[in-house]
Amino acid sequence: MAHQSLYRAYRPQAFKDVIGQDQVVAPLLSQIKDGKVGHAYLFAGSRGLGKTSIARIFAREIKTDERDIYELDAASNNGVDEVRALNESVHTLPFNSERKVYILDEAHMLSKGAWNALLKTLEEPPAHVVLILATTELEKVPDTVRSRCQVFSFKKPTRAGLAALVTDISKKEGFTIDPAAADLIGMLGDGSYRDALSVLEKALASSTDKKLTREEAEKATGAPRHALVHALALALSKGDQAKALETIRAVSEQGIDMQLYLALVLEYLRQVLLIRHAPELGTAIRAELGEDAAAEATALADAPDSKLTHETLKRFLEASSRMRFSPVPSLPLELAVMELSSI
Repeated sequence: MAHQSLYRAYRPQAFKDVIGQDQVVAPLLSQIKDGKVGHAYLFAGSRGLGKTSIARIFAREIKTDERDIYELDAASNNGVDEVRALNESVHTLPFNSERKVYILDEAHMLSKGAWNALLKTLEEPPAHVVLILATTELEKVPDTVRSRCQVFSFKKPTRAGLAALVTDISKKEGFTIDPAAADLIGMLGDGSYRDALSVLEKALASSTDKKLTREEAEKATGAPRHALVHALALALSKGDQAKALETIRAVSEQGIDMQLYLALVLEYLRQVLLIRHAPELGTAIRAELGEDAAAEATALADAPDSKLTHETLKRFLEASSRMRFSPVPSLPLELAVMELSSI
């Protein structure tokens, strides 16, 4: 059999399989139960949240045969002619179902003329037609279209939610995964189920013993090694400006994504300070970090002369906002280190 990517293999096939979108699933199920299915829906949310998957599930749940489900990629079929063809096809009866369902993915890519051509069908489609528009950019969908649809907003999963999904899928694939590795992949997933599973697939492919560690996940995904994150935190704790700048330079020379490195540094500094100031959170944070990294973070948190404070976190958070405008990616981090040293 041909290989199937994880995000396709584990794509939800029924509403019970959908994770984290109760605010969408519950109303749709209620409409089906009460026999009050609408004629036009607009699913909005960032990439990889399951908009088209839920659209397909909804179509099947209202007993629409596969031959009566039509999917149109509006990114490549965004002109007036394509919409006029759709307007004509909605008037033909279904093959083997009560309804025909049209799913328009990336609907925000439709041209102004195409939107205008679609308005009449959205407002008064034939009784046997259901239109489902999916978009990652709701603000680009005209108000005249939104007002004719039932709008459902999809939520981005939390990092912890993605880590839990990654752990579950790894188990189903016959792997065990360290919590720290799952947490890293959850972060790299950047609020997308699909992206998280794509990162997981790359990481699992690199494992030779069915056990995925944080170090293996770092190597497979190109994420900065934890040692480089800890080295900077340690230098900051000791007030060693030269060592901190040397670490940042090493990261830059290795071609590591500086934005990702800074995100990991921020997260690590936050965890160290939480261990220090909120001991009751220590157990949960140590589970996220893994045994070795947790021991290092605890040592930093307990160091009597540590210069890691809320001001450290504040300066690096400011560096994050500066980075997008910096012509030199490492400059905001270097500046943060120098500013801290001058205090």
